Amino acid sequence: MPREIAVFGILLPSLLPVFVLSLIVHLGVDLLCGHFGVYRHVWHRALFRLCLLVCIFGAMALLLY
Repeated sequence: MPREIAVFGILLPSLLPVFVLSLIVHLGVDLLCGHFGVYRHVWHRALFRLCLLVCIFGAMALLLY
């Protein structure tokens, strides 16, 4: 995988599309967690959401590299 991606002459890091995709996946997982009541069992909701995003992004980045 290349280190940079050229978009309209602007060089972007190759992990940027992975991060955007992980944000989209995180939104879906967040909606499912809210719908099924997972957040009632979590001590700190914002910290849990951040850790969930980091885990999703890390897993996707490791799959590509």
